[in-house]
Amino acid sequence: MTANVNLPDGPKMPIFLRQMKFVFQPLEYADNFASSYGDTFTLSNTSDSVIVYFSHPQALQEIFAADSVHFESGRGNRGLRFLLGDNSLILLDGDRHHRQRQLLTPPFHGDRMRAYGETIRQITQQVSDEWKINKSFNIRSSMQEITMRVILRVVFGLNEGQRFQELRQLLTSVLDFMGSPFMSAAFFFRFIQKDLGAWSPWGRVLRLMERIDKLVYALIEERRTESNQNRQDILSLMMSARYNDGQPMSNQELRDELMTLLVAGHETTASALTWAFYWIDYLPEVRDKLLKELAFFGNNPDPSIIAKLPYLNAVCQETLRIYPIAMNGFIRVVKSPIKIMGYHLPAKTIVVPSIYLAHHREEVYPQPKQFKPERFLERQFSQYEYLPFGGGNRRCIGLAFAQYEMKVVLATILSQFQVSLVNKRPVRPVRRGLTLAAPGGMQMIATPYVLT
Repeated sequence: MTANVNLPDGPKMPIFLRQMKFVFQPLEYADNFASSYGDTFTLSNTSDSVIVYFSHPQALQEIFAADSVHFESGRGNRGLRFLLGDNSLILLDGDRHHRQRQLLTPPFHGDRMRAYGETIRQITQQVSDEWKINKSFNIRSSMQEITMRVILRVVFGLNEGQRFQELRQLLTSVLDFMGSPFMSAAFFFRFIQKDLGAWSPWGRVLRLMERIDKLVYALIEERRTESNQNRQDILSLMMSARYNDGQPMSNQELRDELMTLLVAGHETTASALTWAFYWIDYLPEVRDKLLKELAFFGNNPDPSIIAKLPYLNAVCQETLRIYPIAMNGFIRVVKSPIKIMGYHLPAKTIVVPSIYLAHHREEVYPQPKQFKPERFLERQFSQYEYLPFGGGNRRCIGLAFAQYEMKVVLATILSQFQVSLVNKRPVRPVRRGLTLAAPGGMQMIATPYVLT
């Protein structure tokens, strides 16, 4: 620590108790500290570092616009190494991160992304056709099934068959298990991460990952020998991409990025869709406005039309505002001293851009605890006020695809079904691994509906 260091005030709660609150009461953790200490607060961490939370738009702009020489971001995500691997975009920094990001971004934009719209619509139709009319079903499980099939088709290029079923089953098992309260705690308490054999929780995860890796590497090798050069799945596009020196991605790099896209794009979108269906049914006025907009285009409108519907877009944006799936953006570890909004942060300071607190600022979002899609029709919010996908050079590369998938899934289902909560009481988010999610047991009932 240097002489000119000045840090914001913060709670003096013991580290272990604070971590327990962070894991098991994530909203109260953020709300309580913000109400006591304001936009910015400091938490104790280790003898030579502290954690500083920021949520003011000016602070977020300074963080996201800062020269990358000031921060390490990949280092703060090393807890995901067992799942994503050393070459994951999420774990990289500096030139390697920039180079990998350039290679991975193109498939998620423009015509290539829009070409996946019909695939998303078909998968949504298949899953919703399996619902039993007037029988309750788990809405999250259905959304996970849709997003898993989309990932396997769009990213992995798999469509049915034995490998599709094996990978689907294994990936679902490991992600569900990691979303359990025990495994959620394991991300934050390293002592839980002990391999005590196949029957121990952590041992089970590691063995599931070994089986997944075997299937993924076999798929990569098979795709390398394939003669079909016209594939448009993201794995094939990644395999054909080249770095500036003309070299392709290695098998290990491909595996790590496939797992990154899966983890970042499956659970998160499933959670967002679950919340969207909750709010659309919980607030009848929202459902009525949305159905009126959809009715203008009839049943099964073209995905390119769906993507442009203003109220549907506002519903998706408000869903991601009120309970962002990731409460915080990727943490930054200060490498060389930096000044953020007047505070002098020394090296080793852990900087946390708080998405949740930024989304609940009263002066930006009046009545922030209320679900009001209209706020996104009334004004534009800056990327430092609204940031469900993070910001700066760590902004999620799949954000456009995730929003597009949400809209197509919602429009496809709502044009044919009224999806209603079995229990209309309000619910609060719970921790699911590193994310916020609706309680896993939420039940809904689907009844046929024809747009008029």
